Amino acid sequence: MEKQKDQRRWPRETIEPPKSGIIYPKSRKSFLNLNYNPDTLHVNVLNMSKKGLLLQSPLKFKVSSSLDMRIWHPHKKVWMAIKGRIKWVNDSPSKHGYYLFGVEFHRKTVHEDTSIPESELQLRRMSPSDLEFLLNTNLFNAIPPESICPLLNSLTFKHINKAERFITQGDEGDCLYIIRSGSCIVNLEKDNTLHPIARLKAGDVVGEMAVLTGERRSTHVDAETDMELWSLSRAQFDALSHEYPDLRDFLTDIVTHRFSVSKLTAFRNIGKYIIKEIIGQGGWSIVYKGVHGKLNFPVAIKMMRHNMAMNPEFLDKFQNEAKIIARLNHPNIIKVYDIEDLYRTVFIIMEYLEGLSLEYLLENMPKLPLPKILDIIMQICSGLAYAHKEGIIHQDIKPANIYIRSDERVKIVDFGLACPPGSMDFNLSGTVFYMSPEQIQGEPVDERTDIYSLGITAYEMLIGKRPFPEDDIAKLLDFHITKDVPDPRIFYPDLPDELHYFITKSICKNPSARLKNISEVIKVLQPLAEKLGLTPQQQKKEKMLGMFLFYNEEQQLILNSLIDKFNSNIADIGAELRIAPIEDV
Repeated sequence: MEKQKDQRRWPRETIEPPKSGIIYPKSRKSFLNLNYNPDTLHVNVLNMSKKGLLLQSPLKFKVSSSLDMRIWHPHKKVWMAIKGRIKWVNDSPSKHGYYLFGVEFHRKTVHEDTSIPESELQLRRMSPSDLEFLLNTNLFNAIPPESICPLLNSLTFKHINKAERFITQGDEGDCLYIIRSGSCIVNLEKDNTLHPIARLKAGDVVGEMAVLTGERRSTHVDAETDMELWSLSRAQFDALSHEYPDLRDFLTDIVTHRFSVSKLTAFRNIGKYIIKEIIGQGGWSIVYKGVHGKLNFPVAIKMMRHNMAMNPEFLDKFQNEAKIIARLNHPNIIKVYDIEDLYRTVFIIMEYLEGLSLEYLLENMPKLPLPKILDIIMQICSGLAYAHKEGIIHQDIKPANIYIRSDERVKIVDFGLACPPGSMDFNLSGTVFYMSPEQIQGEPVDERTDIYSLGITAYEMLIGKRPFPEDDIAKLLDFHITKDVPDPRIFYPDLPDELHYFITKSICKNPSARLKNISEVIKVLQPLAEKLGLTPQQQKKEKMLGMFLFYNEEQQLILNSLIDKFNSNIADIGAELRIAPIEDV
């Protein structure tokens, strides 16, 4: 018999990421301090040797307990049926509330048919084929690996007979279902008539909006055939997402999927607005194009990802700041129309912009002319000066957040909403290239933070590249803190004095050495703007004509058409139509 020291030399195959194994407990006696007997238990398989396994489990087993389990063998592409005995149990050092235990194989056979005999079933047990099926569904593919076993352990099996209604319109929503087999029809009841709007089949999820809102069901769901379902309650999901915050991304995927396919239900409505299509995604948000439901004018709808929206500390601060930003009214700042709290997240309804981002222009034009560069900088300054006066710091000035409309009007987007205060989300495209030293070091930010980022942006517009090497993010961040920016006149010898002074005084490492506010920036650049004959967009006088339009509901369709034609005509002369709804009086 091999000695223990020899056993430690057995080759071990580390499994990364851990695989999910299924344990079929014989009785509750296998566990310590357990007042129930789970039907199946999913565990993480961390490594394997020829004689045993290392497992991670949410439940603590007794030493010497016998195990009956199934594990997927990825190389042979079969399920292994394993009989074993627990040799030792310890607390898991990497995961609080979990346990590590070593299993010694008692008897091991490899075969493809690992079905559990009917005589052993008290309740429907999850089989290897069930697990394989679930792990290949679209929604499970979106779940972080560390969340898979806890989620699997929360699922409950349910059988539905043909023609049975298992979701009733108007009932309180308290769970979602993953369809294992069979199909069902989603019916919308209106005026006592059923309107079929979808057929769902194996692999689809039904009732998923319940985990978001807990509101009453908006449709009936009737079994078209006999069905097998795995259900997850809203309370279970809430508990899991608290323990595994990354699981909240699952909610974002659910909502995004629903917005993509729900053409005939109310799930595309965000307050008074209707979502049409995705037009952009970032590290913390998804942006949709939408329209006002009654007036039909276009809007951009930004949805915060759930991993951010379900962080109470960030959400409170964000909502307070968003309300302030919604009051900003300046021609160089994108207008926020509305803020909606729905589906356990926040939606920001904003002005929809036609035009191009500065980032796109820099990537696709060899070099911008000097007057255009200065005009863009001056318009950005105008918007920043107004916002700073209102107590708002942008914190993420960069070309991707500068939008240039077809009429040359510059708009600053994501104003004050660009990133969570005090965070450094390096997944936000381009952010690290423009961050100030104080942001990188987690120090307080003020007006000079935006001035630093504007200086780096201006440098890129003038020189055609950013000032620091970008192949190593850690080195880039260090350079922002410790290295002086190369003198722009090395690359642009004829750079006007005003722009040279602005850049060199805006990108100082020490905030106290920078230009102290946007008014000083404008004072430095205004003489050059006058030399170049620029008429700042912000100085052009705009007049506003107000009118009230009274109409009946039956006139809505023809009215929409007339408004579209009117809007098109006035756009041709450079004017702008803005429509604001007035609630019924």
